[in-house]
Amino acid sequence: MKKLVALLVLTVCIIAVAQQRFDMKVREYFFTGFAGNSAALDKGMKICEDFLAANPKYPEAMVWHGSGIAYRSFQAFQTGDQQKGVELWRQGMQEMDAAVETAPDNLGVRIPRGAFLLTSSHFIPDPQMTRTVIAKGVSDFEKAYELQKSRFSELGTHPRGELMLGLADAYSRLGDQQKASEWFGRIRTDLKGTLYEDSANLWFQTKSLPARQAGCLGCHTGN
Repeated sequence: MKKLVALLVLTVCIIAVAQQRFDMKVREYFFTGFAGNSAALDKGMKICEDFLAANPKYPEAMVWHGSGIAYRSFQAFQTGDQQKGVELWRQGMQEMDAAVETAPDNLGVRIPRGAFLLTSSHFIPDPQMTRTVIAKGVSDFEKAYELQKSRFSELGTHPRGELMLGLADAYSRLGDQQKASEWFGRIRTDLKGTLYEDSANLWFQTKSLPARQAGCLGCHTGN
């Protein structure tokens, strides 16, 4: 469970790339909640629920709330309650998917769902389901890149690195070595002298990355 919590904290760090107004209201509660503070997660979820009570289709609230429910599914699985775990996972996925359907071009929706799915995929035992989850996360990150493509070079090191590294590692895990190589190669070119380049160099040596080198590098450093 500790490993799961640690990687879900990385999810929030990646999510922080999307500097949306609603994100600023809840992300610290979810950050702390995913680190194991259930009271903080409850508070973040309550903020989402209050927004949804006033506007049931508020996409940013839907995606964050859905990620919280999906996180709780892992807690249920850890306690051995398989039925509850499956129910919570499905509910969380439905909420996150509905958010994307409502606002497919919203970075504050696409990045949270993609980051959560790519991180959570490390803990799904079924290989086919894992591939499905990774592929959906890739679609979110690809969309996020397209939405920012015209100004991507103007973004800071952290948001560029997290998006590129997330895509590169996800394609590698899907077995698409060509696309993985393209993204890792771009990291080497565009982010020289950074931790992202270190991860890219490691991938070219081993063709895989440990989860902790596949995202949330240099978080909260102001880059």
